[in-house]
Amino acid sequence: MNALAAPATPKTKLEKRDLTLGLVPLNDCAPIAVGVEKGFFADQGLNVTTTREGSWAGIRDQVAFGLLDGAQMLATMPICTTLGLGGFQCDMTYGVTLGLNGNAITLASWLCDEIDATARPLQPHGKNTADGLADVIRRRASRGEAPLRLGAVFPMSTHELELRYWLAAAGIDPARDVEIVVVPPPRMVEALRAGELAGFCVGEPWNSLAVAEGLGRVAITKHALWTNGPEKVLGVTAAWADQHPGTHVALIAALIEAGRWLDQPGNRAEACEILSLPQYVGVEPSLIRSAMTGSFRTAADADPVVTPDFHVFHRHDANVPWRSQALWWLTQMHRWGQVEMPYEAQLALSRIVRDDLFAQAADRLGLPTPDAPDKLEDTEAFFDGRRFDPAVIDLNDLPNPNPQALTRH
Repeated sequence: MNALAAPATPKTKLEKRDLTLGLVPLNDCAPIAVGVEKGFFADQGLNVTTTREGSWAGIRDQVAFGLLDGAQMLATMPICTTLGLGGFQCDMTYGVTLGLNGNAITLASWLCDEIDATARPLQPHGKNTADGLADVIRRRASRGEAPLRLGAVFPMSTHELELRYWLAAAGIDPARDVEIVVVPPPRMVEALRAGELAGFCVGEPWNSLAVAEGLGRVAITKHALWTNGPEKVLGVTAAWADQHPGTHVALIAALIEAGRWLDQPGNRAEACEILSLPQYVGVEPSLIRSAMTGSFRTAADADPVVTPDFHVFHRHDANVPWRSQALWWLTQMHRWGQVEMPYEAQLALSRIVRDDLFAQAADRLGLPTPDAPDKLEDTEAFFDGRRFDPAVIDLNDLPNPNPQALTRH
């Protein structure tokens, strides 16, 4: 029995006890890994096994076709899949967020050297670290060179939308001035080494691996770009949720408890050892430790930057599935022409983002829950000082880059 966990006797009927959950080898699969290894699932009467997948498409498809009971998913994935974006439709839902922050944008070392030679050198965590990149892109365009190719892990992923947001703030048009391609997280460093990419947005530990090998430098972390923005969720199909309501609440409760354990002082070192196991992330604990313990290195020759909130798994209401944050993702998809924003798309969020199930799980654990499904993101949340109020959405207040800012048009 774990000291943080609820009694092992379930308070509700468990329609299914033996579950298989999918995950992608990233630090933020930690709540699932810890749930298994530290007994939080067992404390809720569940027997959980995991399967490691190499891509988000594989995760989505296996959940959709019933090969997995649920999985670690990108926060945008249940939204896109339910709305049928990208040509694949399946009603999905989530009742818990697995963690906040966790990503970074890394640029190839050779590209960083070019940026440093401009009037606006790369300054990690600065107001806009992409300004120097914009200068480089202008010069490349004037010489008739091909656009830089940048990697994101999945179409309309949190990573792609964050990358677009960062680029656009410097006047770089993500649709014209660069080429954004999909690369699975475990292949990012290999693609950078092979010269297939000039940079990428990915979760840890793959930024740290690129830095350790001298292949890249971190331009900005997600924590700096959107402080305490959601990253992964536990996604299931809506049909599975309807058929297994008691099991679903128990699953959410176990993940909340795993998140609490992860954010307890002194537990991160053990978590790094767990994540290093081959069924989870499968790399040396030293690579995982950088981001997990809040001492993150942005370049091979740089001193570590103290970032205690690089990964947050429970603090700052991390596990709450805020509907307003899902709405922010929708506004960004609308900004880039990936989704229309009719009333029906916004209404669908009430079916996708199940704060009611989170409340049931929190009540089961004796934890408080928010009074409302929305959370105001103030001007300090986003690196560019923009404010997002879910009660007042102005789709005209989503500036696209100046079409004359760069010359590749």
